[in-house]
Amino acid sequence: MKKLLLFLFSLLGIFSFSQQVESLTTILNDKISIRALELYDGKVWYSGTDSKFGFVDLKNPKDQKQIKLSEKKLQFRTLAQNKESFFAINIESPAYFFKIDKKDLTYKIVHTDTVKTAFYDALHFVNEKLAFTFSDTDDNRLKLMMYKNGQWRFFENKVKLNQGEAAFAASNTNIASTQNYLWIATGGKASRILRLSFKDEKFEIFNTPFIQGESSQGMYSIDFANDKFGVAVGGDYTKQDANVNNIATTNDGGETWQIQASGKNAGYTTCVKIKPSSKGRELISVGDQHISYSSDFGKTWKKISEEKGFFVCQWVDANTVVLAGKDKISLLKLKF
Repeated sequence: MKKLLLFLFSLLGIFSFSQQVESLTTILNDKISIRALELYDGKVWYSGTDSKFGFVDLKNPKDQKQIKLSEKKLQFRTLAQNKESFFAINIESPAYFFKIDKKDLTYKIVHTDTVKTAFYDALHFVNEKLAFTFSDTDDNRLKLMMYKNGQWRFFENKVKLNQGEAAFAASNTNIASTQNYLWIATGGKASRILRLSFKDEKFEIFNTPFIQGESSQGMYSIDFANDKFGVAVGGDYTKQDANVNNIATTNDGGETWQIQASGKNAGYTTCVKIKPSSKGRELISVGDQHISYSSDFGKTWKKISEEKGFFVCQWVDANTVVLAGKDKISLLKLKF
């Protein structure tokens, strides 16, 4: 029996990393940097540099369209959607809040932030009628904007950020939500989790053991499978190979975090996504230098590709991931 158990456990270990890359196909080539993706109507939609916004059909990549949202060379690192529209906000001031109609791709500016420190790091829809986005600020307060009843307004809160604590507009994924909570990940001199309860609209703030202390360090991306399990990735963009204290998971909704795979992962990571229906067991992540995969709730990771230049990723289905970054969008097929 003992030998049988050992054999079964060895098989489990082999199976846990038995996935292979079947193909990695580029479906868009362009002079663009892309850090935000959305899936809709069988297409991957993107926003990027030089005011570019568009889509590529996932089954027929030749079916693609790109428009410019402004004659100015705006840089977009955010993109989100509800049933009728896409929303995108450019970084740097003035920050324009664009609303793009899904039917005909007509667009308009629905809000403008002219404060000099405006720099919106992420944009996230909780449901059809509720969205949040947050920006750098000049007074250490949490500058959180809320979309509700079709309008954008400042979300009143008492959260104070530490000196040098901010966030990274790396992949539009440092905000996550479930039905009951919204989480925001910060970085820099301090890397903390801010959790908003929708029940009483109050924030709780939790420290993390994540690498922090320098302006380039901290959490860059988070994702939650439910109210309890979540994952965070990041590191130091000035030290791409550094892989200590740059991945963590939580089992209590962000109150406490456990460092995972410290010194045993592929390094700096800008985006992590939980595979749908896996309840957090399976995850995909990307960084400037790698594509990585975990099948054990983020405890161990395998570099499955050394393809460089990806900043953001999203699961399309159980075996397919779309990735984007410097000058490209690609489709990754996995086999198990």
